[in-house]
Amino acid sequence: MTSTRLDLINTDTGVHDSSMHRLEGTDGSNPGSVKLTRLVGGLSDGVDVVRIDNGRMQLDVIPTRGMGIWQAFVDGTRFGWKSPAQRPVHPMFVDAMRRGGIGWLDGFNELICRCGLGWHGAPGTDKQVDSDGNVLSEEFLPLHGRIANLPAHHVQLTQEGQSIALTGIVDEASLFGGRLQMAARIQTELGSDRFAISDTITNTGGAVAEVQMLYHCNIGTPVLGEKSSFHIASRHVAPRDARAAEGLADWTNFSGPQAGYAEQVYFVEPIADPSGTVLAVMASPDREKALGVRFDASTLPWCVLWKNTQSIEDGYVAGIEPASSFPNGRQFERSQGRVIRLEPGQSVTFQMLLDCATTAAACTQLIDEVETLQMEETSTMHDAPHPDWSPA
Repeated sequence: MTSTRLDLINTDTGVHDSSMHRLEGTDGSNPGSVKLTRLVGGLSDGVDVVRIDNGRMQLDVIPTRGMGIWQAFVDGTRFGWKSPAQRPVHPMFVDAMRRGGIGWLDGFNELICRCGLGWHGAPGTDKQVDSDGNVLSEEFLPLHGRIANLPAHHVQLTQEGQSIALTGIVDEASLFGGRLQMAARIQTELGSDRFAISDTITNTGGAVAEVQMLYHCNIGTPVLGEKSSFHIASRHVAPRDARAAEGLADWTNFSGPQAGYAEQVYFVEPIADPSGTVLAVMASPDREKALGVRFDASTLPWCVLWKNTQSIEDGYVAGIEPASSFPNGRQFERSQGRVIRLEPGQSVTFQMLLDCATTAAACTQLIDEVETLQMEETSTMHDAPHPDWSPA
């Protein structure tokens, strides 16, 4: 069996390996490769990108941006979106506190962007109090946390037979701010149109730590377009706010680009299959292309749909967002019992599998899987924000 293990980046030993690594499976078919490139110039200066080519799919991973996934190409179709931030942005150019705490958006352009680890969600003040109402801590938390703007210090390539994996270690740590470590693993098979993500978050500090995780899976054209559709088996669906409530009757369908469109967000309690896996699907208007997002409901029990169908130039995009909690302020999520608490040395693992469908048959199979699961239960649609899901 073919077996490979080598460091692409290792800060401790000074490794930065930008050579091309050819990969070949057990039967010699679907030869692939992995190559690390450091971008030069503009806001991308110094950004590392690892391209994984499995012989059918090309996947661009960004160790500099929390092991996010910039884009994927399958059978010539690009999965991703056209952000106003057109190229990967180095974290040094992202000021999280800009524009009242939403500066995170200055670097946002990935197909998959992690939000966390200590918090995610809307910017705001987080206050912790004891049982007597005494304030223990108070701090302003900007949008979507830190992990997307933290670089991996150890990135390793492994191959076992047909399987290719890229692992990266990212530390989210600060004096008086806790110590969390993410061990990220992105895996695919030679000749495959799918890839898996497994992230283990460990509290490496000496005190209890809070953890929140949300995966911003963002899709634009050609999957997204007028009459694109979203599919998920659900128990409950609620609009995030009054703006989302306006479109509840048509919440799973999409329009073409509309200049000035104001985003709409929907919160979902999904139904998992017998294995504990949820499937959410974004299908193209002709149902010949789709992105299927499968995620482990034991640690990602919620899903968020983000509709942002403004003009192409301003960021025409939809987001499927598996999450450990809703993207509200951490104080509200804590009060609802949705914030994970890790004891020193304790870990939690989040897992996803993404299907990049490029044929009508593959697209139909994903949608049929969702519809079959929904037949087992009735979905309840809330016509106003759920008081336990959205702060007043």
